Amino acid sequence: MDAWGADVVLTGSQKGLMVPPGLGFVFFNDRAARVRDAMERVSLYWDWRPRANPEMFYQYWNGTAPTHHLFGLRAALDMILAEGMEAIWERHARLARAIWAACEVWAEGGALALNVSDPGFRSHAVTSLRLPPPQGTALRDWVQDNVGLTLGIGLGMAPPGDPAWHGFFRFGHMGHVNGQMVMGLLGGVEAGLAALDIPRGAGALEAAAAVMAGR
Repeated sequence: MDAWGADVVLTGSQKGLMVPPGLGFVFFNDRAARVRDAMERVSLYWDWRPRANPEMFYQYWNGTAPTHHLFGLRAALDMILAEGMEAIWERHARLARAIWAACEVWAEGGALALNVSDPGFRSHAVTSLRLPPPQGTALRDWVQDNVGLTLGIGLGMAPPGDPAWHGFFRFGHMGHVNGQMVMGLLGGVEAGLAALDIPRGAGALEAAAAVMAGR
């Protein structure tokens, strides 16, 4: 936060923390605390002061504690501490590169494209892709129905009623994800592209495997 010049930071429990959605986290520094202290009235729902310095247990959440989420968070933090943050960051980067390698090969067929063309600007958490509509939706439906694989929709890429909406989808590769899962993901997508006769380059799985092997 100091390096970024951020006074308040918000985040959620899902994705990298590997806990179902439902927990929110607020981090604030002394400057933000002084601004809060100068305010005469703040809704208890949004007030971080009792959560940071509770007089009673329930004030951590302004109500009933989300017990199952907390047990999940405890298990997730144990996993994170055991692996180590640097190792987790390296794993996320390696899995992302493997997925990009496969997608770039598929893109040689002229149908599939990565939404972010420059690898330097891509996320190690999720990769967004597009196919000519309605092939994106067709691919998502096929892999879900035939290989039990769920691909994310293209959030915010186009209004749901717009035909372009059916061209976007995404792969998540953060949190509790390993090489076996990623290779299974890519194999399922390869099968879907083949079943739907979507043009693609050959050798995508080999390209991903080479990244996994450190080549």
